This record gives sequence, structure tokens and C-alpha cells, in this order.
Amino acid sequence: MTESTLNTTSPVTIRAAAGTKRTRLGLWPVTSVVIATLVAIPVLVVFAHIFYSGSEIWAHLVATVLVGYIRNTLVLLLGVGIGVLVIGVGTAWLVTMCRFPGSRTFEWLLLLPLAFPAYVLAYVYTYFLQSSGPAQRVLRDATGWSYGDYWFPEIYSIEGAIAMFALVLYPYVYLLSRAAFLEQSVCALEVSRTLGCGPLKSFFRVAVPLARPAIVAGVTLALMETIADFATVQYFAVDTFTTGIYRTWFGMGDRFAAAQLAAVLLMVVLALLVGERLSRGGKKFHHTSRRYTHISPVRLRGGKAVAAFFACGLPILLGALIPCAVLVHMHLAIGDPYFGSRFYGYAWNSFLIAGLAAAIAVGISLLVAYAQRLNPSPLVRGAARVAGLGYAIPGSVVAVGVLIPLAAFDNALDGWMRSTFGLSTGLLLSGTIAALLYAYVVRFLAVSLNTVEAGLGKITPSMDQAARTLGKGPGATVWRVHIPVMRGSLLTAGLIVFVDVMKELPATLIIRPFNFDTLATRVYTLASDERLEQASTAALAIVFVGLVPVILLSWMIARSRPGHR
Repeated sequence: MTESTLNTTSPVTIRAAAGTKRTRLGLWPVTSVVIATLVAIPVLVVFAHIFYSGSEIWAHLVATVLVGYIRNTLVLLLGVGIGVLVIGVGTAWLVTMCRFPGSRTFEWLLLLPLAFPAYVLAYVYTYFLQSSGPAQRVLRDATGWSYGDYWFPEIYSIEGAIAMFALVLYPYVYLLSRAAFLEQSVCALEVSRTLGCGPLKSFFRVAVPLARPAIVAGVTLALMETIADFATVQYFAVDTFTTGIYRTWFGMGDRFAAAQLAAVLLMVVLALLVGERLSRGGKKFHHTSRRYTHISPVRLRGGKAVAAFFACGLPILLGALIPCAVLVHMHLAIGDPYFGSRFYGYAWNSFLIAGLAAAIAVGISLLVAYAQRLNPSPLVRGAARVAGLGYAIPGSVVAVGVLIPLAAFDNALDGWMRSTFGLSTGLLLSGTIAALLYAYVVRFLAVSLNTVEAGLGKITPSMDQAARTLGKGPGATVWRVHIPVMRGSLLTAGLIVFVDVMKELPATLIIRPFNFDTLATRVYTLASDERLEQASTAALAIVFVGLVPVILLSWMIARSRPGHR
């Protein structure tokens, strides 16, 4: 009798529980899809302008400058790609596979240039290398030459821009390449040696192909950062899509032509992403041996050790130590004339907007990641991928995509209020901090989402089940169980977004409210007026904030290396 009763009621109970579960969890996937839609709106708005018939200004841009934008952008991408590839892969191989004086220290020092925005490096080297700068003054004093009697590299050039980007972006390739080299087994390299390959040939024939996906991903990240930059190329007078978008929007006052330029730039970015994806689908290289032995680094001596030391030390010297020393010197010599209450206002604006953006991005990331954990359906997984799309889009494109719909909403609301109540609402959203936060979240949500997903993935599902048996719903489970466990991941995600927002310039310049200056815009304004010494104070503040996650990352790398106690 008891067994029959159980068999009769159990399906009903299960169906009721399943129905209750669907009801309680339905809000999470829906919210995830809504967030993905909001993130996708700026991108879709920009992309839609590809089909816009165009204006006279757009026709003028096509006839006069568009080819130059395309050419300069491609030259930049080629030069930066080669630079970060050589520096990043070369240094990663040396510190992973070799031991020489300082090699353990170089493992984390090679990350330091990551704290410097490219535009800060551009301003520093312009001050240092220009005709009136310290380098050429010392040269003239030592030789007795006059200006024009000698050749000196021109910093105001596309080659100078390439050098700046390569010095600050190679850590992307270094990080991913080194991780890939550490995962390789010495067995594969030993097999190549038995087949007659020397160390150099083994590097190119075995190690690099095995690490190819990681290397390509790192180079792609560096190239997307190059495309997104505005201040460096604008300062060096290199016309690219980002400078063209800014000039068309503010100089010519044509938002449609600016949106069309942004759409073309978006196509370039998509081509990069598709190319990176296709590169994974060609040749594939795998470990075929079941034996796995950690690599024992080769100890270098004599000239090889000296060469390796200089190969690893030069990027650090040029990308971090010299710029930092020059910034400190400029700050102590002159510095920002408004250093005090007014400068603290710039710093407060930067910290406020970066803190708000970080908090919002982490909160949204937690919601999207947990929705995917609860309901890993294709719809929810697709929403999570769309939510992370913004990081691949340059800040100038995001800014244009945010301003156009917000301005249309403001104008429509103002027109309706005027006709209905005789009142003008003005611009409620466009040109406000809310619009700026929207752009930042769209741009950097992927950074926090990836970190939060990684942290959430380490929590066993049995903890969710235990919380359910104690009567906790999804919201209570996240708040009482997951957040305390993954506090480190949440703090890391927030810190990375915070630093990225502090350095972000194109979106800030285009969207910021009137009379709302940040440290980044302060640096740009002073440097544009050739007041480089005065710009050093704000630049130092940005760099020191950027050093925090770099130091944390360096510490984690040092702890993860083989033999660490």
C-alpha cells in the first residue's frame, strides 16, 4: 500500500517541484537576456549605419581621408603585431626555458609596462626625445653639434606610435605565451632533439606551434587595444578611425558620418576576431605522448646569459623604468599648477566614475554568470556571450553607439513634453554621468564577466544543492554562499574594471558631461597644449593606480611557478 501510494504521488510531486523551479528561476534567464540586449544596442546602432544612405560630409570623407584612415590603421596593426609578437614570445620563452642572472625577477618585472597607458608613454617620450628634450640636449652638449648636424629618430610619426603601442601591449602576448610554454611537456622537445633539431629549431618547429592559440589570442588583444586608442595617434598626428570619429562628431558636427566611420571600424574589429577564430581551425598541434614532465630550464652562461639579460631588461627599461623616472622628474620640476583642491577634484571624478562602473559591472557579471549556472540553455549562454561583446569594440565606437539612441530618446521625450505640457525636459540622459557609466559597462563588462565566471566555476554544484535543501532560493544562495566564497574573484574583477575605466579616454572625451574632467582627460588636455610637464602629475596618478593589479598579477605568477613554497 505504501509503495503504491509513493508511486502514485511521486510524479505529481516531481512535476509540482519542477514547475516551482521553473517559476523561481525564470527571472534569472530573462534578466540575463535583457542585459545582453542593452549591451548590444550600441553595437547594433553603429552597425545599422552601414546601410545609411550617407551625407555630403560622408561623401567628402570617403573621397579625401577614408583611404588614409584605412592605410594608417593597417600599418599600425602590422607594426604593433610584429612588435608584440617578437617581444612577448621571445621574453616568455627566455624566462620559462632558460635560467640566467635576474630571470626569476624578470618573470614579474616584464608585466610592469601594462600599468602605462600608451598615451602616457607617448607624452613621456615626446618630452624626452624632442629637439628641446633631455636626450638631444645631452647629445649636443657632448659632441658640440648644433640641431640639424645629426640624425635623430622622429618621435612624431607612425613608427613612434608603433613603438609606444608595442612597449605597453607586449605583456598581453607575454602572459599568454608564458602560460602556454609552462603547460608544455619536455618530452615533445626531447623528441625534436632526437630528430636533429637544435634549441632554436625546436622553438620554432615545436614550442611555438603548440603555443600558437595562446600567442594568437594575445596578439589579437594587443591589436584591439591599438585600434581602440585615440590619444596616442592623435598626438602623433597619425590619422586613424578613432581620430576621424572624434573630428567628425565634434569638428564637423555630423553624428551620422561619425557613426558610419565607427561602423567601418567595427567591421575591421570583426574581421580581426573572425581571423583569430579561423586561425584556430587550421593546423592543430597536440601532445601525443601520455608522458608529461615539467620543463627543466637550461642555464645560460657567458655571452648567451648577457644577451638574454638585455633582451628581457630592455622592454622593462623602455616601457616602465625610464617613463616612470621621467614622470617623477617632470612632476618634481613643474607638475600640475592646480595640484591641490582642484587636482583632487579631477582625482575624485576619476575614482567616483571608476568605482561606480566597477561595482555595476561586477553586479551585472554575477547576475549573468549565475543565470548561466542555473539555466545553461543556448539562449542564456548566447546572452552571456553577447554581454561580453563590448570589450572587442573600441571606446569611440561604443560612445557613438550610446549617444545616438540616448539623444533620440531625449529629443523624443522633450518633444512630447513640449507638445503635451508645454515643458522642456532637455537632455536627461545624453551627456550625463549615466550615459558615461552605460558606455563603460558596455565596454568593460566582458573583463569582469570572465573573472566572475572563472570564480563561480570553481564552486561545486553540491553547495547550491545544500543551500536548496536548507530552503534558500537562488538569490539567498548567491548572497549567503557564493559571494563569501568567491570574494577574491569579485574583488579582482572590480579592480580590473576600475583600472581600465581610469585609463579609458575616447569614450570619456565624447560622452562626459560638461565641465566633468577626470585624470585621463586632464592629461590629454594639458598634453594637447604641449604642457607635458604639467600633465605628469595626473599621468603619475593613473600609472600608480594601474600598478596595483599588475603587482597582484605578478605576485600570483611568482606563487604559481614550479618549486614555490
